[in-house]
Amino acid sequence: MRVPIPKSAAMAALLVTLLVSSAAWADDDCVDPVASWQPREALRQKVEQRGWTVQRIKVDDGCYEVRGTDSKGNRFKAKYAPASLRIQALEIRFEKNADATGYLLPGQ
Repeated sequence: MRVPIPKSAAMAALLVTLLVSSAAWADDDCVDPVASWQPREALRQKVEQRGWTVQRIKVDDGCYEVRGTDSKGNRFKAKYAPASLRIQALEIRFEKNADATGYLLPGQ
């Protein structure tokens, strides 16, 4: 005897399966061993030497994530490898009519 399965239940089961399988494939952005991480204060000094103001440093996906403002008042979010303190990603929210020349390559 076949028992009909409602479409909504089948879709929910498929969605749960996809979510669980994608979580298993998720990976950290940075894979440095914790023993080799540099202190947050070293990163704070590095960022402030660029003229940026740090509002927060946290760990996200195995990376240091820094949020703050640049010297022109634009908000930024940057990810750094915790062992080398090399920048991995940078997102900037420019204010209206902001000057972005410090972020563009020559000729752009």
